[in-house]
Formats: sequence, structure tokens, C-alpha cells
Amino acid sequence: MAEALRPLVDFPPSPWSAEYLASLSPSDSEIKTYTERVDELKLQVKNMLNGSANDAVEKVKLIDLLRRLGISYHFENEIANQLATIFNSKSIDADELEYDLYTVALLFRVFRQHGHKMSCEVFNKFKDEDGEFKKALSSDVQGMLSLYEAAHLSVQGDDILDEALDYTIANLKFMVNQCSSHLAKHIAYALHQPFHKGIWRLESMGYIFFYEEEELHNEVLIKFAKLDFTRVQLLHQRELAELARWYKDKRIDSEFSYARQRIAECYLWAMGTSFEPQYVEIRINTAKVILSLSILDDTFDAFGTIEELQQFTDAIQKWNITATHRLPDYMKSLYKMIMGVYDELESNLKNKERSYWVSYAKDTVKQLVKAYHLEAEWCNNNYVPSFEEYIENASISSGYHAVSVLSFVGMEEIAGMETFEWFKNSPKIDRATRRMCRLMDDIVSTKDEKKRSQHVSTSVECYMKQYKISSEKEAIEHLKREIKDAWKDINEECMGPTALSMPLLVPFLNLARVMDVFYKHKDGYTNCESLKHYINSLFIEGIPIQDYIDQY
Repeated sequence: MAEALRPLVDFPPSPWSAEYLASLSPSDSEIKTYTERVDELKLQVKNMLNGSANDAVEKVKLIDLLRRLGISYHFENEIANQLATIFNSKSIDADELEYDLYTVALLFRVFRQHGHKMSCEVFNKFKDEDGEFKKALSSDVQGMLSLYEAAHLSVQGDDILDEALDYTIANLKFMVNQCSSHLAKHIAYALHQPFHKGIWRLESMGYIFFYEEEELHNEVLIKFAKLDFTRVQLLHQRELAELARWYKDKRIDSEFSYARQRIAECYLWAMGTSFEPQYVEIRINTAKVILSLSILDDTFDAFGTIEELQQFTDAIQKWNITATHRLPDYMKSLYKMIMGVYDELESNLKNKERSYWVSYAKDTVKQLVKAYHLEAEWCNNNYVPSFEEYIENASISSGYHAVSVLSFVGMEEIAGMETFEWFKNSPKIDRATRRMCRLMDDIVSTKDEKKRSQHVSTSVECYMKQYKISSEKEAIEHLKREIKDAWKDINEECMGPTALSMPLLVPFLNLARVMDVFYKHKDGYTNCESLKHYINSLFIEGIPIQDYIDQY
């Protein structure tokens, strides 16, 4: 019998082997040492936060500093209460008081990042009679950088922030060659990766180094940030090692040799969604699901025949191991692995009454497989759908709906039936995140997709067809505007009054942030060499802090 003709793809290997990652297991005593140091300094920083000056602006600046250093999660309740009090009391009136551009933009950004919808009209006073930003501002480096970062918190209708973004980018590109090397590096990085759209752990690690070079830095905050960063890193190492051992036990590399092998990259994705220590189960579960769905994606896109894919699609809808009898062996293994991940999810539920969450999570996989199969049929029939037809299916095949539900499974205490019903109805933030995911992926992977003998038409090609655009570059510019609009919808959904509490909304925002980092210039997940530095910094090397340990 002739071997089936398969659309094989030569994926780049990951730099990180399962054997190496499984060896990253810090000792309990090492973690305990850092935890004790962190707990001692945490009290000092808490006193600093609660006892800081009555000046509301200084209070907000301190809160922003804690967030940028990656330690604000220790004081979420205190920060939420203090910002709510300041915002609701209107003790800060950016229109009336003579704050400079740096201060106004910082206040705007911090309030919006914490769910308080400060009006963008506060920036009107920085415009001249012609409606342009005042020329004198162009020499204010700190003001330009602060306004640039604030402009990424825009929502629909914030036209002045769109203007501010273009204005600040142009000025900062010029300023980067006119200021100190210390500030120039910070500006260059911000232009590459704005704070609001970055993965928190990456942003805080970079800012710790930047802040340490500041002449007036607070040594207690530096110590606390470095020690806590390393403590959390050790916890993440332990989880990554656990994931690698699971991967080895399942023999995933040999069972699915045709697929992308991405242990560390999937864990980075999961960690980017929820990095805090208390969310260990969410990270492990999310990483396992992303790994499984990644293999599922490659099975449909780069290995399975159209007949096999039809059989698998039918079988997964039944979600019963007895439905696999007609499947080839590799698909039986994949089916078993996916079922095992979700069965483990269900067995680990503390509140068994919340099993409907896992049931729905399984349904999202069924939807995902149907979407993959439809794309496989389009590919097999050389069919190019309209843009709207494509994006309706692709927002499901992006996988983000199936991934985002996992955060709720891991937040049993606060994610009840009301949250479930909200999520089932595909709220705006979910739709926006899924749409952004698909468009960003398509924009950077279109050229690679075309190199394949068979490939599904991407949103770029579908947009060109529907709107009769001959230029790929022009189509991409249109799609980038859609991504920008999706960000605005996500920002809007995270500002009060919100449909859910912020801890339930932040994972959507963080999933968007991961996409911005992974897919800004290339498909970083497939071409994973571009993520090597991030993984090495976050999970392998970390921050030099031996001096702080030696003090104890």
C-alpha cells in the first residue's frame, strides 16, 4: 500500500531539550531562603506604600514604580483601594492643577491600567490654538516617553491619543540619538515594546536594571524586586521541569515528530498569561493545553491527510476513547493525550460543582477541531473564502478561546455561574483577543505559508480578494488597523464599570500581550530562536543578586 502523501513542514527545533528543562528543579531550601528574605522586605515596602506622603501624585508614582518593578501583585488590595479613593475623591484634577506632561500622562496611564477611565481630554491643554501639540513639548524627553506609554491605553473615540502616539513616536525616534545612553536604551526599548503591551515578567526584569541605574533609586525597592524576581523564577523553574517530565512521560517528541516541539515556549505563553505564584495550576494546565493544541494544529496543517482529519474530527465530537477505533495510531495517541489533559483538569477541581467549566473547556476543543477541519477542506479544495467568512472561522482556529477558558477553571473561588454565562456568550474582550491573535499570526506568517506546497489562505489573501486590493502591503496595513481597534476594545473592557472583577479580565489582556511579544515582527512560536533570549533570561539565568543573599 502506497504511503499517504502528507503536507510535511520542516519546523525549526527548539533550543531547549526536554532532558535539560526537566533538570531545572531548585531545592525546597533554596526557595525557602528567598521566600524568607522577600517576606522581611515585603513588610517594609507595605509600610512605605501605606505610609507614603499625603501627596496623591507621589502615591500614584510609587504605585506605578511597584508595578514596573514587578512587585505590585503583593499589594493588590492596598493599591486598588488607594487608587479608587484618589480617583473618586478627585483629589487629582489634571485639568485644574499645573502638572507637566510627564505627570499628567503618568497619572492617566496608571489610572486606566487599574480600570479607572480617566478622560483623554486632560491632554487638550498641551495643544496650541491650531490643535497641534505645542512645539515646546518636543524637547521634553520624559514627557514624550510618558505620553507615548499612555497613548497605548486608548479606547474607541480617543482621537487625541492616536495623534499623541504618532507625535511621540516621531519625536522619540529623533531624541534617541540626542540623550544619554542610559535614557536612549530605555527609549529604544519602549519604541520596540511599549509597557502596556509587554509580558509583565519581561517588562519588570528590564525595568529593574533601568531603575537601578537611576541616581535617586530606592535601594529597598531594588532589593525587594530582585529577590522576589528570583524567588518567582525558582518557582517557575520547578513548574517548567514538571512540564518537561510530563512531556517525556508522554513521549511526545517521538509520538509526534512531525510537530513543533515547544515545551519552554508553551510555558512562557502560559506564564505570560498568569505569572503570580498562586496561579501555578493555571500555568501548568494552560501549558499542557497549548502544547496539545499546538500538536493538534500541526496535525491538521502539516501531517494529516484529508480523510484522516475527517475521521479525527468526527471522533473528537464524541469525546469517547471508543470512538478512536478507525483512527491511525498517531491520531489515537493524540486523542488520548488531549482527553488525558482535560480529565486531569476535571479531577483536580477543588469544587466538583464547577465541573461545567471543564465540560465547556472540552466543547471549545470540539469547536477548535471543527474550525481546523474547515480550513483543511478549504486548503484541499483550493478555496479562498471571503475575509469575513475566513475571520469568523479563524477567530476560533486561533485557539485563544480554548486557552482563555482555562483561567476560569483555575479561579474557582471567584469564577462562578455568572462568569460562565458571560464567557459562553463570547464577550467583546474575548472576540477582540481572538481576532487580534489570528491577524497578528497571519501577517507575520503569510510568506512562510506560501512556501508550502499546500496552505490555507490567510487573512491577508482573503482581505485582498474581498476588497480587490492588489498590494499585499496595503492589505497588511488595513489589518494592522483592525489589530489597533482590537486593542482599544480590550482596553475598554478592562475599564470600569467592568462586567467582571479585574482578576478575571486580566488573563485576556495578558493573552493579547503574549501575542504582541511573540508575533510582533515574526512568528516567534514557530521560529522560536527569537524567543530564546526571553526564555534564557526568565527561566535560566535571571538577575544577579548574590550580594543581597550574602547580607543575611
